[in-house]
Amino acid sequence: MPFARLASVTTPTSHIGLGLAAVGRPGYINLGREHDLGDDRTVEALRARTHELLDAAYAQGVRYFDVARSYGRSEEFLAGWLSARPDIADVVVGSKWGYTYTAGWSTEAAQHEVKDHSLATYERQRAETDALLGDRLDLYQIHSVTPDSPALTDKELHGRLAEAAASGLTVGFSTSGPAQADAIRAALEVTVDGEPLFRTVQSTYNALETSAGPALAEAHDAGLTVIVKEGMANGRLAAPHAPDVLKAVAEETSLGCDAVALALVLCRPWAGVVLSGAATVTQLASNLHAAVVDLDDDQLTRLATLVEDPRAYWERRGGLPWH
Repeated sequence: MPFARLASVTTPTSHIGLGLAAVGRPGYINLGREHDLGDDRTVEALRARTHELLDAAYAQGVRYFDVARSYGRSEEFLAGWLSARPDIADVVVGSKWGYTYTAGWSTEAAQHEVKDHSLATYERQRAETDALLGDRLDLYQIHSVTPDSPALTDKELHGRLAEAAASGLTVGFSTSGPAQADAIRAALEVTVDGEPLFRTVQSTYNALETSAGPALAEAHDAGLTVIVKEGMANGRLAAPHAPDVLKAVAEETSLGCDAVALALVLCRPWAGVVLSGAATVTQLASNLHAAVVDLDDDQLTRLATLVEDPRAYWERRGGLPWH
């Protein structure tokens, strides 16, 4: 598995990855984007910002970078950064297929992305990803699997994914929604010729939404690498939006709410890679402090009071505006 390369990285931040959802397109649902990005969101402006973030992340020990077909031009931006640095061979690149970006580089689009887990979409988007990332792609994930996703039952698709795995590509899936645990357990049952198909799972887990935790532990025990996304709950756990309990714990650690929120995820024994979704170099530096946060039992108990009902959490997330 390509994630074995992470084991050779000795920096404390080797298990923190950088996701480019927030900077690969002008519109996203994260809180505070008007402050983080300002008004200049041209392709060139976000390309430059992305490259600046990638430079800073790599310099500080980050070795996993996460993109997707639906993250605007994130694959293009990452591919350009890698092409300009041919000596960098120790990073792991993951992308996702299953959503098509439809916003046309606008924050005002009626629909920003369209979901389709069909074989035809896989073949089209795999070709698009290959054209940009080529042999730099290590991991290809089905984007946002839910229990009713046809990707869980489409045997022809499974066969094509198994062919990709046989050629050296790691095959994984991500999940979203209040039934993440059900989707994870269903995906663990998918096999081709008696062998498990998926080698990684990427799921939402944070101080507010912990429902996938037991299933992620099962996936880890089954040998999958667990990648955690949305550890900041789309900005809800960052100052100034953070709950008072999180602010209090952060003050005790003398670090930011974001570092504490990500540290809470990093301390889970099943968490292999935890993604930062930073939109600025300053945010990234603060996020990376999570690697040195040591939460005690009392702090963990207090943070546990923040957990929300998953249906309420996802309903609120679904209502966040694209801006």
